[in-house]
Amino acid sequence: MLKIAIIGLGLIGGSILKSLSESDWEVAAISKSSYDKAKSYTPFVSDMIEDVRGADVVFVCKPMNETKNVLKRLENIVSPKCIVCDVCSLKDFLEGGYKFNYIGTHPMAGSEESGFDASKDDLFHGAKWVITKRNAILEEIIKFMGATPVLMEAKIHDMAAAQISHLPMLLSFALFNSVKSDEAKIIAASGFRDTTRLALTNEILACDMLKLNKKNIEKSIDLFIKELNYLKNLKDDERIKVLKSISLKRAQLYDKKGKNIFNH
Repeated sequence: MLKIAIIGLGLIGGSILKSLSESDWEVAAISKSSYDKAKSYTPFVSDMIEDVRGADVVFVCKPMNETKNVLKRLENIVSPKCIVCDVCSLKDFLEGGYKFNYIGTHPMAGSEESGFDASKDDLFHGAKWVITKRNAILEEIIKFMGATPVLMEAKIHDMAAAQISHLPMLLSFALFNSVKSDEAKIIAASGFRDTTRLALTNEILACDMLKLNKKNIEKSIDLFIKELNYLKNLKDDERIKVLKSISLKRAQLYDKKGKNIFNH
């Protein structure tokens, strides 16, 4: 029987646990803060990282600033054949030689909420899940959770993440902070709510993203400013055509349920 261990039971780790709790695989959960809650989903619960020994697959679901240390610790615990993957939103800073079969991954699903109580068994349904290396076992697990594996190199992923995740987060903070008048806040409705949702991102996670992906984010900011100036300086008739073209492309990116349907 395949043995899967999950280290860290926040939003992502908790959702992996809940997603796999009905599988035929043996699933172990490692957490100090959510130890008792995890018992409702698996009998194999521990607060000791050493108890992942013997696992075939380990998901490391810790904050970015803790993940590398956890991976280093696992080198003295798991076997060389063990598949160890993280779920960080950045990949290149974790690349390197490990004594186990390391595969960087990033599930493209989440929420402004955090912690085990915010986790859901269907969080990954219809989502893309980036993997930096092909692996039949890992891909089977990802598909069981309802997601679609997408192969992508670490460096390419990090530039893409800067454009579609980290820059929008930074813009969300900046946009909210740019509105100073109480009158504007009184009438702020769904448009402002949706475009500033990412300003609810945990500040520690946000700082980790900005620090570890700084160069890619700076490039993305430059591209965004260039595009903003382009739209600003168009003549009215030209701007209408360009905005219509962009709107049509945006409509083709997601389905009616908000799931990404774009393929090469």
